Amino acid sequence: MQQSIIFKLEAWERKILELIATAGEELGVECYAVGGFVRDRIIGRESKDIDIVTIGDGIQLAQSVASKLRPMPSVNIFEKFGTAMIRHKDIEIEFVGARKESYTINSRKPQVSSGSLLDDQLRRDFTINAISISLSKNNFGEIIDPFNGLEDISNKIIRL
Repeated sequence: MQQSIIFKLEAWERKILELIATAGEELGVECYAVGGFVRDRIIGRESKDIDIVTIGDGIQLAQSVASKLRPMPSVNIFEKFGTAMIRHKDIEIEFVGARKESYTINSRKPQVSSGSLLDDQLRRDFTINAISISLSKNNFGEIIDPFNGLEDISNKIIRL
């Protein structure tokens, strides 16, 4: 389910998200804010970390974003997990390529492969943490909520 944005971003949040959108557009990849940042902004809570999912290489996107920030922050790369993190001023931005997870019957360790936004949302722990915001120029700020997380927030329900 896709909906129009229902909350106001602070000026610094919008600036960071627009910068990420620009980097994504330059790389030719879709980008989304997802998880706790989105949930917290919907309920009006301040958030100091932003999770970004891209349909592409999260590490490459992080490096591109870092090159656009002043002063240019270092990019902490977690190669084993295919993630990267930037600390800029007092916020942390984590980048990951969209992925899907599957489990074998004899293991609790997932097999991870590239995936779509929906695949990435499916692996999230709660419906309220799967809500995403598009950072694409043509629909910037649009909420993507495939599991009715907005309704769960409204009803004060935490659901898997």
